Amino acid sequence: MGTPFSKQSSPQPQPPEFDKPWRPVTWNDERNKDQMLDKLKKFQPGSADVSQLRILVNGPVGAGKSSFITSINNALQGYNTAAALASSLSDSSFTLKQVKLIHNNQCCFLTEQYKTHRFKKNLPGSFYPFVLNDIMGLEEGNSRGVHSEDIIGILQGHIKQGYTFNPVSPIAKDNKEYYNDNPSFNDKVHCLVSVLPANSISLMSEEVIKKLKTVREKARDLEIPQVIIMSMVDKTCPIVQEDLSKIYRSMKIKEKMQECSYRLGIPMNCIFPVQNYHEQITNNTNMDILLLMAITKIIDFANDYVEDQAYNQTFAH
Repeated sequence: MGTPFSKQSSPQPQPPEFDKPWRPVTWNDERNKDQMLDKLKKFQPGSADVSQLRILVNGPVGAGKSSFITSINNALQGYNTAAALASSLSDSSFTLKQVKLIHNNQCCFLTEQYKTHRFKKNLPGSFYPFVLNDIMGLEEGNSRGVHSEDIIGILQGHIKQGYTFNPVSPIAKDNKEYYNDNPSFNDKVHCLVSVLPANSISLMSEEVIKKLKTVREKARDLEIPQVIIMSMVDKTCPIVQEDLSKIYRSMKIKEKMQECSYRLGIPMNCIFPVQNYHEQITNNTNMDILLLMAITKIIDFANDYVEDQAYNQTFAH
């Protein structure tokens, strides 16, 4: 009779899979990736009043906002861009105040200033006609994280880049350096992206969810399209960690997407699970495909909004 230590441990049950993927994706295909890249390279905003689409990336602290922006840049450039992204605020890489955070064994930096990220095209001095804005993360409490009113101010184009967030109080309207009292359509946000971590969405406090909903409801009132990027998928499901191409066959991932949809009120077709770059030093085709699918749909939604607003403005006059 053996001791308990001599028994072989039973294998851990694997999370179940669907028989077929519920969202079609062409995996391991460089042509699919190249087609999306080509579409983005040829893209131009659908209104003469907008030189670049503005995408605001928000979410709770440690969700992977900055990692998502860097990962999009990796996918667009085709190589690891771990260094600071090109910013339209030329001296920002040295002047930004940052707080180091270890989350899920990943090191990231919380941006305390409102920062605009541009993405280089293949020609010198050439950039994609869209930018991603990075802000301080949302946290519990009235004195931690970005203030919800500041996010709403950004949506409306009232806050200029370089503004240092104050968790205790939003920007004052008499702040002549950073408050824009007459924003153009180009200054305003054209799509709101919320990054939520799949592995801890269930643990996210109601207070943080309430802050996200406050911003979401304002964006809805302004008719700004909204997207959820669900990060940390590799840390949520062992099947996906082993094979990213099974992401839309994983019941666990769909369950987490449904939870995101329920808690924030965003429809499933506006939720995109991705795996951000954090350990890899070379590009992975399937990671790039998911990232490019997400940014392509974000650009589509933002451009539809810009065209609708331009059309409405034409008939308003």
